[in-house]
Amino acid sequence: LYRERNLVERFFNKLKQFRAIATRYDKLKSTFLAAVQFASIIILLN
Repeated sequence: LYRERNLVERFFNKLKQFRAIATRYDKLKSTFLAAVQFASIIILLN
C-alpha cells in the first residue's frame, strides 16, 4: 500500500512542476483538465 501511495505522490509532484497547472492559469474547468491530461501524457511518455 505504501508503494502505491508513493507512486501517486511522486506523480503529483511531477505534475506540479508544470507552471500552468501549479498556478492554474486557466479559468475554465475543461481547459484546465486538458492541460492536466496533456502534462500527464508527457510525464508518462518520459
